[in-house]
Amino acid sequence: MDHDVRTLNRERVICSTITLRHLPLGEALAEIGALGFAEIDLGALPGVCNHVPYVLDDAAVAEVAATVRASGLAVRSVNADVGDLNRPLTAEEQQQRFEHADRLISLCVAIGATGLVLPNGAQQHEPIVDLDADLDLVAAQLIAIDERCRAAGIQLWVEAPHFFRLCFDLDRASRLLDRLPATIGVICDVSHIVASGSTPAAFVDLVGDRISHVHIRDAEPGYIHHSVGRGQVDFAGTVAALAGIDYRGRFALELETRDITNDERPEAALAAGVYISSLL
Repeated sequence: MDHDVRTLNRERVICSTITLRHLPLGEALAEIGALGFAEIDLGALPGVCNHVPYVLDDAAVAEVAATVRASGLAVRSVNADVGDLNRPLTAEEQQQRFEHADRLISLCVAIGATGLVLPNGAQQHEPIVDLDADLDLVAAQLIAIDERCRAAGIQLWVEAPHFFRLCFDLDRASRLLDRLPATIGVICDVSHIVASGSTPAAFVDLVGDRISHVHIRDAEPGYIHHSVGRGQVDFAGTVAALAGIDYRGRFALELETRDITNDERPEAALAAGVYISSLL
């Protein structure tokens, strides 16, 4: 189907492959390109989006990179996971984590991604040891991986808050960010912020120019899976707050929604993209 993309801001509004996670990677990329998007986030989250194998080797990195490059789409970030960052590891497990991170970094380099995105801890709110110890460990892990990213010319961005993980609200996100250097960017995911009971404007006030990237999906307190316009996110207020700190980055449609069918997802993505573009 031909789409009218005159009102889609191709420079700033991009589409995560998580939006079309039901399709194989090549098909998802082709559909995203056909909708008129020029850039993607690449989903690499086990159990959410399997466009990148969790168990990576050189062959897997090469295969994914070839598929992405063949699409002609630019890549802003790889949204990945390397395990529960607040779980204490043995020396062998730590080495395995670093090897996994290095493969993801190699993928970022191979596809020209700007950033690698990692979560902020395990998929539970309860700490494994205690909150301060867990936050210290998450910070130490992120700092170590950030050093590996910067050596390869890649930025590291952390998603905090994330409603289903250790740092699920603004208070815990703030406590984590206090432990992190300015070299590590922060994701503004409006759905996780609203699900935690706060607002994107409050997050912008808290984090300011540390925000490196924005994820778009609608939500309400306690729930993140609404299509844009069906929840309680104040998108106009969000864009205005970000403009107030001179944010010039991307707005990525990460439409992991549960209120439409898979067949409806492409048109919903385009509609959301046009709407967000209208606010910029």
